Amino acid sequence: MGGGGKKPIIGILGGIGSGKSTVASILSKLGCKVIDADKIGHRVLDRKDVKQKTIGLFGEGILGHSGRIDRRKLSDIVFADADKLLLLNRTIHPLVLKRTEELIKRHSRQNQVKAIVLDMPLLAEVGWAKRCDKLIFVDCRRQLRVDRAKKIGFDENQIKIREKFQISLDNKADMADNQINNNSDFTALVRQVTDTFSYIVNNG
Repeated sequence: MGGGGKKPIIGILGGIGSGKSTVASILSKLGCKVIDADKIGHRVLDRKDVKQKTIGLFGEGILGHSGRIDRRKLSDIVFADADKLLLLNRTIHPLVLKRTEELIKRHSRQNQVKAIVLDMPLLAEVGWAKRCDKLIFVDCRRQLRVDRAKKIGFDENQIKIREKFQISLDNKADMADNQINNNSDFTALVRQVTDTFSYIVNNG
């Protein structure tokens, strides 16, 4: 896939705490551009119009001390109620996806970029798996995922609640073109990601 060829779009699937962002960061070192949908979501929520609309939907209780939207408080509300989650997604997702498309276009024109990686928590759920040329599933034992998620402030109950709203991991694994195992150490992970990426780039 030389300079002018179409750059593959790689989507990363996996459960909470499976290491999707770690895989994305390894891919970025291999010459990919990573589009981090969570970061885009943060910026979208900071926009004045979106902030006002979100407060209108969910109340002032979602604000933190700084006056900005506290994403943890907002998550706790929407993941307790499917209708509220739908409302939030309708407000934020179109803007996140629009920005993602803009970044895909920009990175596609950059010769040094070998592939574009979508690090998007609800990639399959919002129908974006179809937008990807290749899907990588990051497989990881549940206990390891729970331990990792706890380190970033989730408890097991919050993980269960979130997973209720997500496509099952078996289905995500079935959707994927490649699978990476993240039950071992970082070195093993780097080796697998490197091999998988090399295969994707060389075999289209």
